[in-house]
Amino acid sequence: MSRSRKPDSPFKRFNSSPEVIRLVVMMYVRFPLSLRNVEGLLFERGIDICHETVRFWWNRFGPMFAADIKRQRIHRMRGFRQWRWHLDEMFVKINGETHYLWRAVDQEGEILESYVTKKRDKSAALRFFKKALKCHGKVETIVTDGLKSYPSAMRELGIEDRREIGRWKNNRAENSHLPLRRRERMMQRFRRMKSLQKFASVHANVHNHFNSERHLTDRHTYKTNRSAALAEWQNLMA
Repeated sequence: MSRSRKPDSPFKRFNSSPEVIRLVVMMYVRFPLSLRNVEGLLFERGIDICHETVRFWWNRFGPMFAADIKRQRIHRMRGFRQWRWHLDEMFVKINGETHYLWRAVDQEGEILESYVTKKRDKSAALRFFKKALKCHGKVETIVTDGLKSYPSAMRELGIEDRREIGRWKNNRAENSHLPLRRRERMMQRFRRMKSLQKFASVHANVHNHFNSERHLTDRHTYKTNRSAALAEWQNLMA
């Protein structure tokens, strides 16, 4: 009887350890650093790689790590039904043309979904809602701004009664844009919709993973949560 072959590690054919690859991806995606900044910081640690290697590794492994984080989070939150979503769209310039990055944030400030479109009409809002609901399931309350595309799309999906709108109610979604804005400035903006969609999805999941809400906890709890998040990161794709 033939034995089942254990699948090869995704890191196997790269001339570096998995720990180095995870460190490179974490530094570039999590912090507002350029490719050459990451190269310089790694050189101080005795790791000599080119900035193009940093670009290749985050493109190759970033989506894999983000998908693993997202899958684990959805599994943990599957039994939780008292979700309150905050929806908002941010303007992003790509080659001088305005695009829209739709984002859904939960009541804890974690980014659930990111979706890039050229327009912000009913059709775009409907696609965004379907994507978020299919992935995360039902939601109790959805907080939005005054954009008319939201009620039109929600009416078609039969969830218009769950909508809330009001001044300052959507600040959680507005504040969630800030980390990505910092990255956008460091990257000197995006050049393609595909690149924006890819980076926004990866950045959102990595940000969620390391977001310990420092302002709500004491120092000891924060250090414990930070250590646990780092340990889980080091075990990704093990």
